[in-house]
Amino acid sequence: MKKLLILFLCLSAFGLKAQDQSVLNDLDSKKEYYSTIALQIWSNPELGYLESESSSLLQKTLSDAGFSIQAGVAGIPTAFVAEYGSGYPVIGIMAEFDALPGVSQQASPFREAVVEGGAGHACGHHLFGTASVAAGIAVKDWMIANGTKGTIRVYGTPAEEGGGGKVYMARAGLMDDVDVMLHWHPGSKNNAGANSSLANISTKFRFYGVASHAAAAPERGKSALDGVEAMNFMVNLMREHVPQETRMHYVITRGGEAPNVVPAFAESYHYVRHPDVAVVKSIFERMVKAAEGAALGTQTTMEYEIINGVYNLLPNETLARVMHKNLEQVGGVIYDEADKKFAEELIKSYPDLSINPAEDAAKIEPFKVQEKGTGGSTDVGDVSWLVPTAGLGTATWVPGTSAHTWQAVAAGGTSIGIKGMMVAAKTLALTALDVFKNPKLAEDAKAELDRRRGANFKYESLVGDREAPLDYRK
Repeated sequence: MKKLLILFLCLSAFGLKAQDQSVLNDLDSKKEYYSTIALQIWSNPELGYLESESSSLLQKTLSDAGFSIQAGVAGIPTAFVAEYGSGYPVIGIMAEFDALPGVSQQASPFREAVVEGGAGHACGHHLFGTASVAAGIAVKDWMIANGTKGTIRVYGTPAEEGGGGKVYMARAGLMDDVDVMLHWHPGSKNNAGANSSLANISTKFRFYGVASHAAAAPERGKSALDGVEAMNFMVNLMREHVPQETRMHYVITRGGEAPNVVPAFAESYHYVRHPDVAVVKSIFERMVKAAEGAALGTQTTMEYEIINGVYNLLPNETLARVMHKNLEQVGGVIYDEADKKFAEELIKSYPDLSINPAEDAAKIEPFKVQEKGTGGSTDVGDVSWLVPTAGLGTATWVPGTSAHTWQAVAAGGTSIGIKGMMVAAKTLALTALDVFKNPKLAEDAKAELDRRRGANFKYESLVGDREAPLDYRK
């Protein structure tokens, strides 16, 4: 009897591995198909809330694969929810697809814009969206093959780059019944830790004055640009008196039309970030006071518009450990000779770096838990406070490359980016399979979420009740 039990357990373990391998094989067989989709989006970079063609292509890919599609959700034309199956557990995979302004670049290791000043996928969201769609379809096919009950969803989430698409989708209740949410992000390393991020509020401050001839009648003018500059001066003075983890940065988006005309309108676009959302709120209130003081001192008027506001990522170690295990099973990004040549040439644009790109791209970073966020912000943060969430990063860029650079755009248009995309798709799919095969993982992840956010947590969006800023990139 004991021998039979051991044999049964061995066969069961083998069966699970065989199921996993079938999903990996399925994704491998469709690599060229998904590569074509990703590069089509890369070749037509669309800014946040303007991603009509990118969103439509991903929706069609999912629809053709048998998913039902809800388009234009949360009042956002390019947002969508694709679903297959029914019942528990409900597993979501998020897909981004917006580009960034001003970083147009060819798939070249040298700085060569496609369109000077044009947009480019400097954060790799063309890979992000495609990998998430690929993973969702692979999981759906596995569910059919194995008669598995449950629901798989792919969330098309626009305008991550400062537009906060996920915030409005979460606020609309589109994720309320999700048991586990998965995501990933392009990068220069392969990692799947339980990481946090910085909370962020971004705001446009608009000053209104009175135009006049700057030489003939300056006394009749009230400079809106003076208001902007006075505010920015006071905000810069605040840097000495905020917690050291704080990040504040801004650009002047409108400063007037001509030096000989006193500007009647001027605008400044500010970000404030910190690992704790409560601190961000507090510093933002001080920033508003600085703007009010600047308006008073320059005899102008001021109004402000919160463009985006996101929570810090809430780590979920339960899910992150499963994700990391699967990333190790899939492995890192393996360069061929052409990849090595491209990487070695591109890395010369970072003269202070001394690395072996091919070796680093193949590595899997050790698992770690990072309770306090550093670096950037993401609207995944809001989702992570509502749904147990886990993510990973893969080496879609040459190791050492920074996000939001022409170097990231360049690698994202090559086989290096595609290989990293497939690592992500496989890891996401295997993690979803683990939850379907063992729904207790979802229960444990939910218990961790409840513990981390506290018993009295109530979600309040940092953007208030405003509608999505569909024109923020226009």
